[in-house]
Amino acid sequence: MPVVLLVRHAQASFGTADYDRLSELGRQQSRWLGEYFATRSLRPHRVMAGTLRRQRDTAIEALGAMGMADTPIVEHAGLNEYPGEALYAAFTQGADPVAHQRRDYRDYWRTFRAGMDAWAGDRLPDMPETWTAFGNRVRAALTAACEGAGRDDTVLVVSSGGAIGRLVADVVGAPSATAIELNLQFRNTGFCELLAGRDSLRLLSFNNVPHLDLPERRHAFTFA
Repeated sequence: MPVVLLVRHAQASFGTADYDRLSELGRQQSRWLGEYFATRSLRPHRVMAGTLRRQRDTAIEALGAMGMADTPIVEHAGLNEYPGEALYAAFTQGADPVAHQRRDYRDYWRTFRAGMDAWAGDRLPDMPETWTAFGNRVRAALTAACEGAGRDDTVLVVSSGGAIGRLVADVVGAPSATAIELNLQFRNTGFCELLAGRDSLRLLSFNNVPHLDLPERRHAFTFA
């Protein structure tokens, strides 16, 4: 069965007006990830990423470190993150998220988590995407990523924490509260391993960061 390496993007620019941009640490995290994959002699059957800049740039940096800079990256919007700005705006009735992040980081995340819970419970009517539709399009993207892959192939997919949490919760039959929890604890450039059957996905591992698990890289454990 093909193995899917499902990677969360590297550290982006949280707390700024342009979150969808890798930080310098994020680029380094991506290169370390690529170096780790190179030690495993990984040669993916396909590389797929969402259309967000932070997702694609994570894939570009990792592939460069793997010596595979010319590898095409298939873009699929189904791997994009949920509409976080719309979620926050709907739940807070239009508060400024960046100001909230800078004022009280922890309170921002408490508020955002409550907003996610309301969204998953269909209590945010103004959202551009439902919780169910979100889950369906992420699953469809994974199906597309695995199309044509052989039993010994590896598929490398770069997405975001919310999309990964939603998919993993679905795979193991967990409720929406678990998907939200998985989202908020997923580390930048962490990856899951999934077995892709003809009609199913099976979770092998979750939130792996072997490329960061060294004393001199402890500062690189990030979540945003």
